[in-house]
Amino acid sequence: MLTFEAVTFSYPDAPAPALDGVTLTVHEGEFVVLAGPSASGKSTLLRAACGLVPRFDGGTFAGRVTIAGLDTREHPVGELTTGVGVLFQDPETQTVMGTVRAELAFPLENRGWGPAAIARGVEEVALALGIEGLLDRAVPELSGGELQRVALGAALAGRPRIVLLDEPTSQLDPVAGDELVWLLRRLNEEWGTAVVLAEHRLERCLAAADRVVALDAGAVACDADPAGFLRWAAAAAPALQTPSARLAAALGIEPSPVGVKATRAALRSRGLLPEPSDPREAVSTGPPEPRIRRTWRPNRGGKAPAPALALQGVWLERRNGAAVLRGVDLAFAAGERVALMGRNGAGKSTLLRCAAGLDEPTRGRVRAAGRVALLLQHPGDYLLAERAGDEAPATLLAELGLDGL
Repeated sequence: MLTFEAVTFSYPDAPAPALDGVTLTVHEGEFVVLAGPSASGKSTLLRAACGLVPRFDGGTFAGRVTIAGLDTREHPVGELTTGVGVLFQDPETQTVMGTVRAELAFPLENRGWGPAAIARGVEEVALALGIEGLLDRAVPELSGGELQRVALGAALAGRPRIVLLDEPTSQLDPVAGDELVWLLRRLNEEWGTAVVLAEHRLERCLAAADRVVALDAGAVACDADPAGFLRWAAAAAPALQTPSARLAAALGIEPSPVGVKATRAALRSRGLLPEPSDPREAVSTGPPEPRIRRTWRPNRGGKAPAPALALQGVWLERRNGAAVLRGVDLAFAAGERVALMGRNGAGKSTLLRCAAGLDEPTRGRVRAAGRVALLLQHPGDYLLAERAGDEAPATLLAELGLDGL
């Protein structure tokens, strides 16, 4: 389904190649995970696989890439992607239609499918991804996680023979991320779709993988099954070890188990983890603790300091009347570090946008003791200059470990 033959590629003016002599083969029905640190070449490899490199990025290219039997140098991108699904890191750059239903239908329309076939294809992929409830939603109103699922749906519409995914769980909550990997494995097994998945959170996808290809400075450093990859990582790249592999190594368990399920079994076999208890023997400890609301009211005694940020009875409703935030009362003291958690679509990003003043609450008030700095999901939205040195002072780049960029 995919072959790289001695592929070397350098971006314009880059000091070193992004891909360095890559030779790789992915067969029909394989599930391959791409691993490696940031800037190791994973995204560039996926862009080269679908013909975007070097066609849209420039630079110098040597070697040969074929996907679904087509040479990327001899066929236009539109023809290359006929049997290929692609999902990159930023789903906002891949959505072009106004509603979810239209977005899922768009790739099928481009392939010349008839109306009845398009309707069946849209329903099929929506049910497979669990987004049938979003079909009539407006795309700009989706959360980051919902948008990522829709972009994946557009990539999978029409059952492509191979799908290329660049960190598809980056904007999903942990449960949704695990569900997505499980879904990809199911589609891989039932549809026979080859999957090439670039991912940093290896713990959730190694158990589903047939092979792991690790990149280092643009070159293939390891190409092995998951167990072989973990052995290689323990010796050559400890930063790529999964948490369960590090735990097993600390306890002297060899070979390193692949995935949480195998780790539990290994720990139980050595008496390091008790057997699961019978849920019928569970004893109720009474009603759950009431939900805590971190509220703040104006200080009239002059003793307690005002919070750095406070939301008082904040509601935010969309134009269709749907409430994203409902009566939020929160206060954050100076110096606090607070984790804001919740499922995709729970309102996390909207709450942050309200706190920073980008979204105005329908009701309630937001009080801040000073300027509120905000970093949202897509850092590319913040960058205006061509070079890192023009975006931030050199002293700040050095403090963040970016002085070499």
